[in-house]
Amino acid sequence: MTVAPAGPGFSTTIEALRLREWQLGPGQPTLVMDQFSAEDFHLIVDDRADVHVSSKDGRFYLGWFPLGRPGTDGEGWKIAVTGTAKVRGYHLSLDTETPADIVAAAVARVLETSRRL
Repeated sequence: MTVAPAGPGFSTTIEALRLREWQLGPGQPTLVMDQFSAEDFHLIVDDRADVHVSSKDGRFYLGWFPLGRPGTDGEGWKIAVTGTAKVRGYHLSLDTETPADIVAAAVARVLETSRRL
C-alpha cells in the first residue's frame, strides 16, 4: 500500500527534519583578530596568553580566552560595547568552542555599526 503525502507543505516539513552537519570547534582565531588595525585598536596579550583588544576610545572591548575566562564556566570570547549617558551598552559572551568564523561575523557586524565622531 502506498500513502500519498499529506498536503503541499509535507515535503518541506520532511526536509526540515533531516539531520544536518554543523560546524564545531574553535577554528582559527586569526579570522577574528585580523579585523583590527593598530590605527584604531589596542592589542594586549597577557601572561596567560589571553588576548584583549580595545578601541582607542575605550568603548569597544574584545577578549579572547583560549583556556576559558577566569571565574567563568568556559567563556572563551567576550565582546562589549560601552553605552552612553542616555543609552545602555551591551555585551556578548561565547564559549571557548564557538567557531572563530562565527565570532568573526559577530565582530564584523559590531564594527560595521560604529562610526567616527
